[in-house]
Amino acid sequence: MSSIIITTIQTSLHWEDKSANLRMLEEKINGIREKTNIVVLPEMFSTGFSMNAASLAEKMDGETVAWMKGIASAKKIILTGSLIIEDQGQYFNRLLWVLPNGQTGHYDKRHLFGYAGENEYYTAGNKRLIASVNGWKINLLICYDLRFPVWARQQLSTTESTNAIPTPEYDLIIYVANWPERRIHAWKTLLQARAIENQSYVVGVNRTGTDGKDIYYSGDSMIIDPLGEVLYTRAHEEDIFTITLQKEKLEEVRHKLPFLQDADDFIIEL
Repeated sequence: MSSIIITTIQTSLHWEDKSANLRMLEEKINGIREKTNIVVLPEMFSTGFSMNAASLAEKMDGETVAWMKGIASAKKIILTGSLIIEDQGQYFNRLLWVLPNGQTGHYDKRHLFGYAGENEYYTAGNKRLIASVNGWKINLLICYDLRFPVWARQQLSTTESTNAIPTPEYDLIIYVANWPERRIHAWKTLLQARAIENQSYVVGVNRTGTDGKDIYYSGDSMIIDPLGEVLYTRAHEEDIFTITLQKEKLEEVRHKLPFLQDADDFIIEL
């Protein structure tokens, strides 16, 4: 069975200061000494969770995407996190999945946080991104998506055989976030719920510190196994953490507790 190594970066962010954030994050990434496959940054890592899209947005050939490609190539890692992107005249809270060879995939946040007016400035995405790494399938999502279980729900596939065991769509969910401390109980509870109901590992990376709107973020980044057990969490402090996830553990859980076989069929209508 294959394993995968994930490094999470829980950090405070400089409010709407791209240059300062990229310098800070590059220093942290260069300081990682362990071998790792994927480095995960928070939501809107270059700016903080800002509605100032018109002045902060970059295009896909802009500075921050180039920076991500340079880091991924130099460190021979996959680098992921979300930033503000302008594409064909629209603004997106876009998660980038950047490979060491410069290839990229992206996911546009589906559920925009209307409570903070995100839906007034950004366009919602309508497609999930499930990436493949070392035999793992990874479902990539952003912050408020966590509150909507159908969007993350495993969509199972089977062969033509009527006795075939359904194949799960993915093995790991990654959520990148700017999730305020005042609602952190929901963050922690729902991350565990997504792991249990989908029999999947879950990685949630949140920021720390206070943003330009005086909103405090406690971090509480988490790594959770397919049974919902917390393998890692850290509150209030900046932290860089590396963990190896084992596919064997995942397959063992799915084999001994084949709950996904009883799941409901469904279609998401957009």
